[in-house]
Amino acid sequence: MKLNIYNTADEVLLALAEHFVKIANDAIAANGKFSVALSGGSSPKKLYELLAESYADQVNWEKVYFFFGDERNVPQDHKDSNYLMAKNALFAPLYISPENIFPVDTSLPPSEAAQKYEEEIETFFDEGELSFDLILLGLGDNSHTASLFPFTPVLHDRTPGVKEVFLEDQQVFRITLNAPLINEAQHIAFLVYGEGKAIAVHHVLEDDEDIEDFPAQLIDPIVGEIQWFLDTGAAAMLKHK
Repeated sequence: MKLNIYNTADEVLLALAEHFVKIANDAIAANGKFSVALSGGSSPKKLYELLAESYADQVNWEKVYFFFGDERNVPQDHKDSNYLMAKNALFAPLYISPENIFPVDTSLPPSEAAQKYEEEIETFFDEGELSFDLILLGLGDNSHTASLFPFTPVLHDRTPGVKEVFLEDQQVFRITLNAPLINEAQHIAFLVYGEGKAIAVHHVLEDDEDIEDFPAQLIDPIVGEIQWFLDTGAAAMLKHK
């Protein structure tokens, strides 16, 4: 694991954009394609806008294949849709072909949507290991990542897959890659900034293991690399930097 700590959020975003571009170009050079699972939320939106605005000519986007680490159980044109956010911030500005984009089919019941998405991922990797070149992750105030929320059954999955998650407090479903699937990735990058995330960052990185309370502790790649991109605010409570 590598910690990358910067003074400002803008510096964090710039560093992660450079990291994204390097991994993309290395994967395309080696395998002819780059597979990435995107994160939702306001912080990733700024990253996607930066990639579209400043790195449009630095990646062969025709060879990039986009998946989603998780999705809310809402229509694809809903304001809370991770797909819609990525479409507006990244796909549309870069004229990404629909054939390169793999959204979750939220028109299906959640369990069916999860099963179909798992099948699509398996088809994409053509019976090989389900190993994305890069998975982007965020971190919630409650130490969740993707839609791996505290005290949900998905935290105990042992085989790679996609699952529906019901959030009791919100009475809503989400669909998520589970931790075993995320941990198959070649590269994992957490994007976290702001003082409001400092406690969660400390819990995940320095507290004793407690996956029920701090689900992001589950993210521990098997053979790949994990890097955290933080600002000084988010890293403020870390003892070991």
